[in-house]
Amino acid sequence: MEDSYNELRWNPVLGCWVIVSSSRARRPWRRVEKCPFCPGSEETGYGWDVLVLDNKFPALRRDARVSRSSRDLYVVREAYGAAKVVVETPEHEGDLDSIPFENLVKYLESLGRVTEEECRDERVAYVLPFRNKGEVIGVSLTHPHSQVYVLPFVPPRVSREMAMAREFREKRGGCLFCHVLELEAEEGARTVYENEHFLVFLPFFAMWPYELHVYPKRHVGSLNTLSSDERVSLADALRVTVAAYNSLFGFSLPYIMVFHQSPCRDEGSLHLHVEFYPVHRSADKLKYPAGIEWGGWVFTYDGLPEERAGELREAFRRGVEKLKANGYAARGRVCGTS
Repeated sequence: MEDSYNELRWNPVLGCWVIVSSSRARRPWRRVEKCPFCPGSEETGYGWDVLVLDNKFPALRRDARVSRSSRDLYVVREAYGAAKVVVETPEHEGDLDSIPFENLVKYLESLGRVTEEECRDERVAYVLPFRNKGEVIGVSLTHPHSQVYVLPFVPPRVSREMAMAREFREKRGGCLFCHVLELEAEEGARTVYENEHFLVFLPFFAMWPYELHVYPKRHVGSLNTLSSDERVSLADALRVTVAAYNSLFGFSLPYIMVFHQSPCRDEGSLHLHVEFYPVHRSADKLKYPAGIEWGGWVFTYDGLPEERAGELREAFRRGVEKLKANGYAARGRVCGTS
């Protein structure tokens, strides 16, 4: 690690941390002789179905060191934490709709276990699991896997969600996310799938054309506090959602999937939920965030969310039928059907 630096640099203009990692540029990029996540590699060995690994090129690490000292507004701190990889299946190809369902449940159990274990460290503030899929997203290795960033701070987007939830609680009482869930269920115009414990919908305030959110019906803050039945229901909701995405345009759809959960020592301050951001706005066009989005943080939405939700319902119906043909019976129903 002689030439490896992992540091946080404070952005005094936006009031947030930037993670700087000097070794990340050396990580494997797509064409490798042997997949490091397949069984029998140096990292994996044999005899597993879901595997949690330390990232070999972590953005954060517990022995982090800095390249320079702070100066005036330019504050530098060690990027203390960890970066994990969760390999979801020994098979080199696949997605959440094709790996064994048992793996998907174990995957969620693993994310909950990592959350609980990492939060025991007093210097860890937040555990952020996410999944990137597809070359256009920038995925470096195609073997099905997710990542977990173990952070010494709460990410700005989550902090903003918490601030809005706190404001709602002070002004109106109750949970902001529970209220959003009630509104989506009442209107029904953007709901696409529902099972016993979860509702999937394209939010009223969507930023990406086919963005979907997955909310638990019970107010639960973190992955490690889900019941076993809720984990099964969440696995079902994720499986059906990905099957629908892969049925939307007739090809395997790239997406980003992110778990938003409560900070380590503020359980219940956030309503656990999963957000999906697919980058396609049609089969042959991508949604490119440009000047107004990056420069102003103001997203534009082409079309109406309610119309997109109708398209997604049809994709969910096709996805459920495809899963059924492959031997999996969805545990819920596509909204708009009996």
